[in-house]
Amino acid sequence: MSVWPPGAPCTPSGCVVPTRTTRALPEAVLRLTAVAVLVFAGVLLLPVGRRLPAGLVGRWCRWIVRAAGVRIRTTGAAAPTGGLLLVANHISWLDVPLLGVVRPARMLAKAEIRRWPLAGPLVARSGVLFIDRDRLRALPDTVARIAAALGEGSAVAVFPEGSTWCGRGQGSFRRAVFQAAIDAGVPVQPVRIHYRDASGTTATAPAFVGDDTLAASLWRVVSARGLVAEVGVRAALPPGRHPDRRALAAAAQPRGGGREGERRAGHGPVLGRAGRRAGGPDGGPDTGLVVRPRTSPCGHRK
Repeated sequence: MSVWPPGAPCTPSGCVVPTRTTRALPEAVLRLTAVAVLVFAGVLLLPVGRRLPAGLVGRWCRWIVRAAGVRIRTTGAAAPTGGLLLVANHISWLDVPLLGVVRPARMLAKAEIRRWPLAGPLVARSGVLFIDRDRLRALPDTVARIAAALGEGSAVAVFPEGSTWCGRGQGSFRRAVFQAAIDAGVPVQPVRIHYRDASGTTATAPAFVGDDTLAASLWRVVSARGLVAEVGVRAALPPGRHPDRRALAAAAQPRGGGREGERRAGHGPVLGRAGRRAGGPDGGPDTGLVVRPRTSPCGHRK
């Protein structure tokens, strides 16, 4: 079992509800094509990605989200410059470009990506930091590499929950990556990501959870109408204000969103099969079969 990410109880069948209004097939296909073109263009530019102006990278991230048909509503102050640990809750593949809108950053990714044909070497050259989540002994080295990147003035983006949740619930921030910010003496920038539908209620259609496929998640997003991504940029946590990584992680933990946003890991029953991606889109162990309740792990009635 992977020692890095905890498994979230969210599953597509238990938590994900498509939006009530959908786009016509031609428009959805057009949006899917636009997203694919923008992502492909980004892949081609990965080898020089760290030399591109931050403003251009931020606009590219915004274009991806808008091409998918999702409006962006950002609140809070601009993220500071210099070394910065950018942390956010994790719901969807959309979270990655949304953090890029806040501030372009080096991402923390699973080590398996490095071995992908063609994409692996390109991603490695872009400045992505890799973590071998199946080796506990590798964790201190990963933290040291993150701290070194932060000390060089880079922003590093991490999803400390280690797993995607559907948006009706959330997990606790894992503490290890916060040690890197303490060691480097840099601030932590907490960001809260939330998705709403046209009626203003919590939307789970963008979620990428459990044994969901990227293709299915992409199609739900591009075919939905009225999706809004709310990106709340909280005040940065300055270095030295919190005594240890436990306190720092607790201070950075997203709050708000009412009953749904305040649920924590372990507060609801596990639903169905956690799947081959129990740790979210980044991978994770299969946790096996459990009893299927009438209510989803985040309180959504089936």
